[in-house]
Amino acid sequence: MVYNINNMQRLKSFIGTLAAPLLILFCLWVVFLMMGYLNVDLKPIFSIIVALSPIWLPIAIFYVAFEEWMWSVEDMFKYNSGRTTLRIKLPQEVFKSPEAMESVLTQMHNINSRDNLMQTYLDGKHPLVSSLELVSIGGDVRFYVNVPKLKVQNIIEAQLYAQYPGIEVIEEEVDYTAEVKWDPEKWDMISFHVNKRKEEIFPIKTYIDFGLDKNPKEEEKFDPISPMLEYLGTAKPHERVWIQFLLTPHDKLGFKEGKLVPEKSWTEAAEEEINRLMKRNEEGSGPEETESRPVLTSGERQKIEAIERNTAKYPYSVAIRAIYITETGKFDPDMISPLLRSFAQYDLADRNIIGVRWRTDYNYKLFQDFTGQRVIAAKRRELEYYKARYYLKEEKVSKVDEEKVFSVEEIATMYHIPSSTVMTPGLSRIESTRREAPSNLPVGEF
Repeated sequence: MVYNINNMQRLKSFIGTLAAPLLILFCLWVVFLMMGYLNVDLKPIFSIIVALSPIWLPIAIFYVAFEEWMWSVEDMFKYNSGRTTLRIKLPQEVFKSPEAMESVLTQMHNINSRDNLMQTYLDGKHPLVSSLELVSIGGDVRFYVNVPKLKVQNIIEAQLYAQYPGIEVIEEEVDYTAEVKWDPEKWDMISFHVNKRKEEIFPIKTYIDFGLDKNPKEEEKFDPISPMLEYLGTAKPHERVWIQFLLTPHDKLGFKEGKLVPEKSWTEAAEEEINRLMKRNEEGSGPEETESRPVLTSGERQKIEAIERNTAKYPYSVAIRAIYITETGKFDPDMISPLLRSFAQYDLADRNIIGVRWRTDYNYKLFQDFTGQRVIAAKRRELEYYKARYYLKEEKVSKVDEEKVFSVEEIATMYHIPSSTVMTPGLSRIESTRREAPSNLPVGEF
């Protein structure tokens, strides 16, 4: 199924690549047609175009073929890397802050980064998607990760055992998503794309803002993941709630990384925003600050400090998908608002907010989806994409649901092994308090 999805997207990409030159040819044909009606002699112009074809034709062919080639080699690398689903069983005692999960994500970053052009353009080597998943199956709350088997599986297993004594990481023979097969007569569902509402350089509220980096006493801790886990524990036996964080290591992209047009990293965007807040010009100089005339307010100063701290850490391009699934005829609309509000504890009004950017529904169904077939197609597509750990923005014009960059600090705040203070009834923990990592734990290339 994963390969079918990639082939479908490759076809769309190929068609999109051809669209621009075909549109240009169509416009030229219209111009030639109009000039013919006006009795304008176009033979000299046509002769010049033909004469210059050794210059522009190879460029046009290269432009059309480049994206298709990159799709092919990268898909083959992705296919050869394989994927696996790991279930994380929680230990009884967890006294560490989300900083431990931040360390795990840091070790995972930049796996499969390109060392040379041969690896990029012949081997198709590139950072692959890892998926962190919070799941409720009838109120049974579970932690999963779905990662490439090549390199990443070994690293995340080793790091989880290192950071969380007593944890168990089990490779699932059958992925939990196989339980739900698309059948509108049996299952009903709604899917949401959730992400930052403001510019990605502005951080959300993290565990440092909650004071967890100071290691407060257990009775004084507030684990920011607890509201989400409490909500997941309320699911009824016929309900499923799947929350997926799709992570791809982020970096500045250029020709070495397979991009004809370079893409800026978020650190450059952060520098531009800080210069704007500091009222600096292109040379980096700005107004002189005095005690009586400060350049920044206290709020602006805190915002700059937060941006600098956030962008100093390893970043991932992140897509968040949340799906509510239930048996047909038992859809409970009261489950939707708590699902979306479970992200609210990460909101800071003056920095950033987590919110819905797209959903499998329409505001004006009478005009947008008169027959209801578009909603059904979107639901089926979202279920397949979730299973494939694949993300594609649905808002093609506004692009409001495209991936945003998060630091490892932000991601670890939203997904980490909960502390012992979280006592959600549906959250099971293994009985043994201490367990060593298995002696046969595979060791791969880091």
